[in-house]
Amino acid sequence: MIITAAILAIFVYGMIAAMLGTLLPALSQTFHLTPEQNGYIALAQALGLTIASVSVGPLIDNKGKKVGLLLGLGLVAVSLFALPNASGYGIIIACFFALGIGGGIIVTGANTLVSDVGEDRRATLMNFLNLFFGLGGLATPFIAGNLLKGDPYTLCYLTAVLTVITFGAHVIAPIPPPTGERSFKFSEAGELVGRGALWLLAFFMFLYVACEVGVWNWLPRHLQAQGIPETESLNILSLGFALGLLIGRMVVAPILIKIKPETVTLWAAALMAVTTFAMLRTTETTMVWVAVFCAGLAMAPVFPTTLAMVGNTFVKATATAMGIVITSGWIGLMVSSPIIGGIAGDDPKRLQVALLILPIFSVIMIVLNLILRPVLAKARTTA
Repeated sequence: MIITAAILAIFVYGMIAAMLGTLLPALSQTFHLTPEQNGYIALAQALGLTIASVSVGPLIDNKGKKVGLLLGLGLVAVSLFALPNASGYGIIIACFFALGIGGGIIVTGANTLVSDVGEDRRATLMNFLNLFFGLGGLATPFIAGNLLKGDPYTLCYLTAVLTVITFGAHVIAPIPPPTGERSFKFSEAGELVGRGALWLLAFFMFLYVACEVGVWNWLPRHLQAQGIPETESLNILSLGFALGLLIGRMVVAPILIKIKPETVTLWAAALMAVTTFAMLRTTETTMVWVAVFCAGLAMAPVFPTTLAMVGNTFVKATATAMGIVITSGWIGLMVSSPIIGGIAGDDPKRLQVALLILPIFSVIMIVLNLILRPVLAKARTTA
């Protein structure tokens, strides 16, 4: 039941991760928003994610994962009920900021819960958990594009109801209280933040999240600017990118039993560089489908496997360490979104140029992975 509760939470987060990209074309049309304003909405959500991730780790380590998860799910439900009733740009920003806070708490809480439950095969189990993130990400644009044509805001209410159900599941789930063995102590903060392995992992996540969430938030608007209809653009995000994430995590979970996480993330970064570049350099619909699906496959193992590397390296204050690494990821989104929106300016067609930040960051990930490998090996022998 604990694993089921965590799966429901990650599924909900998958749905809200795809929410901005799914709603952005409709919001832009209704409120006459430019790509630059879209970037500030994404920045607000990223700021919420960042604040939540950096602050919730000590709370979870000391008060328990149930407290954190219930707080995050509650905030998400309230935000989703409020968003369809937004009356202007400022309210939209506020809703996505609150949605970011709730989502950041859910990600840290659910991944820490499964990391602690599945210590023996942490990377495999965390990839299994996060394939439900891909399933949630698939559901949001698919439902909006095929079942709710012309009424994407109803999706907010449907997701809010599911969030309330998930909240109830966490209330009754026998999630164990904190034992004190992994608790965060402020006296140990200096030792934790002074470890180079933590900051290398954090920078790796910074680059990765900027790439993944960049696809979630900007791909439909980019595709529509290239002349691809709205329904097909949302289906490419859903049945292309999200399905690639889902299948990729199913495939890689057993592979991680035998192959080191560092090796898997190295190959993933290399494939990300190729596939994201290809995704942006073609406007032929079939090739876009193929490139986006392959980009999803390439990105699939990176987030959960990086968190597994954190869990393997930091046996104390695990949630705090994961919170720092996840926070760095959201900072990547905070930095990249205004850059992408700023380059595009008032012309959505310029997103094709602005999104070249994705393959560039992927190449930097390759270099960073090669630097990270010996540092992690040394950190684990001295832990």
